[in-house]
Amino acid sequence: RIVRTIEEVLPKVEKYGKQQVQLESLNNSLLPLLQKSILQEAIQGKLVAQDPSDEPAEKLLVKIDEEKLRLVKEGKLKAKDAVSSIIFKGDDNRYYEQIGTHKQDITDEIHFEIPDSWVYTRLSAVIELLSGRDLESSLYNSIGKGIPYITGASNIGESIAVSRWTEYPATISHIGDLLITCKGTVGAMAINNIGNIHIARQIMSMSPILCNIDYIRFVIKSQVDSLQKEARSMIPGISREHILGVVLPLPPLNEQARIVNRIKELQALLN
Repeated sequence: RIVRTIEEVLPKVEKYGKQQVQLESLNNSLLPLLQKSILQEAIQGKLVAQDPSDEPAEKLLVKIDEEKLRLVKEGKLKAKDAVSSIIFKGDDNRYYEQIGTHKQDITDEIHFEIPDSWVYTRLSAVIELLSGRDLESSLYNSIGKGIPYITGASNIGESIAVSRWTEYPATISHIGDLLITCKGTVGAMAINNIGNIHIARQIMSMSPILCNIDYIRFVIKSQVDSLQKEARSMIPGISREHILGVVLPLPPLNEQARIVNRIKELQALLN
C-alpha cells in the first residue's frame, strides 16, 4: 500500500516541482522588469503628480547656471565646464540643442515627451564630474591611515566597502557625491556617505549642482544598459563624454524629491 501510494503521489510531486521552478524563474525575471518600469515611469513624469506651485525646471536651470558662474569666479570650476546646452522643441516638432551659437538636431536622442514644467538638458549641466586616478602601491595602506581609497566595483554595493587608505589623496570625492564605475564593471553606483575618499581610475564621482543626487542616480540607472553597451564597444569602458552627454529629463526640484521618495517606497515593496 505504501509503494502504491508513492507511485500515485510521485508524478504530482514532480509536476509541482517543475511548476515551482517555472514560478521562481518568472519571479526572477519579473522583478528587474518591474524595477525598470518604475524608473521609466519616473523619468517620464508619470510616477507622481505635478504640483502647479513648484518652480518650473526652466528657472532651476537659470539658478544652476548662476551657481556655476559663482564657482568659476571662486576658482572651483573651470570656465569650460560652466557652458550649458539648451535643448528645446522647434516649431517643426523636432528637438534641437544649442551650445553657444552652434545648433544641431538631436531628435534621435529624445525618446519621450515630458511634462510642461520639466526641461531636457545634459547631465553636464547639473553636475561636476571628477575622474579617478590610480595610486602606486607605496602610496596606500591597509591599516587605516589617511582617507579611504576606493578602487572599483568590489567597493561599491549597498554601501561603500573600504579596505585601503591613503595619506596622499589626489582625486577626492566628497560626501553626498555619486560614485559610478566606468571601467571593467560599468554602471555600479553608490552615494558617498562616508566623507572624503580618494577614487581610482575605475571610478568617476559626480557632485550635484542644486539638484537631487538620488534623482540623478535613478536617471543614470534607467540608462545603464545603453552605457554598458557603449562600454562593450570601447576599451576598456565609458568616457567622461559618455557620462556628461547623458540626456537628462529634469523636473522641478521639489518634484525630484517626490519622485525619489516614491521610487524608494516601491522598491521597498518589491524587495
